[in-house]
Amino acid sequence: MTKPPFRLSPYQVQFLMVVGFVTVGYALYVRYLAIEFSPVALACDAGAQTMICKARALSTVLFKNSVFGITALVIALLNLMRPSIVLLTGGLIAAGLGIVLYNVILSGLAIGLFILGFARPAPATA
Repeated sequence: MTKPPFRLSPYQVQFLMVVGFVTVGYALYVRYLAIEFSPVALACDAGAQTMICKARALSTVLFKNSVFGITALVIALLNLMRPSIVLLTGGLIAAGLGIVLYNVILSGLAIGLFILGFARPAPATA
């Protein structure tokens, strides 16, 4: 009994598109309006305790330790061995955050592995 190849339904593709756009949008918001925007950076460094300062501090710690890229790469390797929509969604979130928040090399490699995860041998014809 052979396992059918991993294929996404149209609803799963739409779900992944929404997740990808929301993730990259939030990452762009954090990068350009919290990390690189001088008034917010100065206020956060002065000790402001707002949600954007907490998001800035968390994302700074995570991207300095390459957490986004390493997480995306580990999930991509797991998805390469056993593809599933759950792994694909988690990896898309981690890779999207990593691409925008300075973990480009590892996240780009992870995206390549996600694409490679769809390359399966064609089913044999009778």
